[in-house]
Amino acid sequence: MRTLIRLFLIPTAIGWLLGGCSEKIEPKPITYSQLLTGTTQKTWRVVSFQVFDEGDGSGTLPIAQSGIDACITDDLYTFYAGSERKLEISEGASKCNPGDPDIFLTDTWALVNANASLEFPLTILGGTYPWTLKSITDRAFTIEYYFEDIDASYRFTFNSVSK
Repeated sequence: MRTLIRLFLIPTAIGWLLGGCSEKIEPKPITYSQLLTGTTQKTWRVVSFQVFDEGDGSGTLPIAQSGIDACITDDLYTFYAGSERKLEISEGASKCNPGDPDIFLTDTWALVNANASLEFPLTILGGTYPWTLKSITDRAFTIEYYFEDIDASYRFTFNSVSK
């Protein structure tokens, strides 16, 4: 009888006691905004674009081959986490004017998960647009702007330059 108690009841009682003290670990899924901003901030750069006109795409073209001045196409977009949703756009490797500050635009960004709508300024187009977030990972994201009055859109892909 003592052997039965030692082999079965004591380990069961210890397991029950120790098991009752453990905290249940629940996974926290990464959201779109966490992929965009990282834990505090994340910097991105435009790497390619496509133009769609009546369903026909131009094919993916590197932004460096767009014909737009490199001082604009190499801009860096830093998205900050937090309730203020701050965005800083800074000069990349080449400045448009040597006297320009490194950070030339501070604004905000907005993300609506329900329809994957991301709104922020894009210096290449010179304005703030409601982008459709086509895809996002921790290393790249693709946005697309659909024109309201014509069957056309612009699609841009960004790569992360920071973790």
